[in-house]
Amino acid sequence: MQTRIEDYTRIEKAILFLEENYHRQPELREVAQSVHLSEFHFQRLFRRWAGISPKRFIQFLTLEHAKKLLDGSHSVLDATYDAGLSSPGRLHDLFVNVEAMTPGEFKAKGAGIRISYGFHANPFGECLLCVTERGICGLGFVDAGGQTKTLRDFQSRWPEAHWEENPRLTRPYISRIFAGEKRNGNRPITLVLQGTNFQIKVWEALLRIPMGSVVPYEDLAVTVCSARAARAVGGAVGKNPIAFLIPCHRVIRKAGGIGGYHWGTARKRAILAWEAARTQAVQE
Repeated sequence: MQTRIEDYTRIEKAILFLEENYHRQPELREVAQSVHLSEFHFQRLFRRWAGISPKRFIQFLTLEHAKKLLDGSHSVLDATYDAGLSSPGRLHDLFVNVEAMTPGEFKAKGAGIRISYGFHANPFGECLLCVTERGICGLGFVDAGGQTKTLRDFQSRWPEAHWEENPRLTRPYISRIFAGEKRNGNRPITLVLQGTNFQIKVWEALLRIPMGSVVPYEDLAVTVCSARAARAVGGAVGKNPIAFLIPCHRVIRKAGGIGGYHWGTARKRAILAWEAARTQAVQE
């Protein structure tokens, strides 16, 4: 577990270095030195983590790549609206079902609900996964604040629930979430959402954005209600309780800027580039 987390930590440091120095196009040697690795070991780390070379990966981090994706984004949501999660450019279908809390359950703030949680390594560091008997109710990444801060964040969303640490119960979900594994006989992953009707509508719209694609906040707002609601939609995107599975990282600014992300912009860039690499591998 620790090795996987350390791998992502180095990847994130490299991305931060590139964000600060991209204008002068640093050589691979310099990027490798920024994470205290030789060029050889840096290349090997990238191949293991991303499946592609650092040079190719860096292309997916550029503003030009984001703008290229945005050029075709106007039809992304329309094309996937009726198809649910399925699309030709998606590596795997996760077969996600959404189950919203009732107004009474929402008001009760989790009273009478037992939530099991566990901390797990994944391609983007360490995450906290929260599960009820009905399905996944929370997924977030552990940042500099550590496990305690991340856990308290999610406990504040379900303050009346009974929380218990049970990584053996939550671990089987991890490979399905981050590798998209679905074998014959697997049941769909169910997401248990606690939010306002508007927030849930936004989160459901996010699920229609296929891997390897991005959309601007304005286009997402049109799908939900009106382009004039882009700010409100952005607020709902920021309150997404289930990172990665509900892909709020695929929403960026209209000019191609990466935009904000609750779990850090470097992680957002890493996820988008990681997905782009896998999508391209399927298409080639």
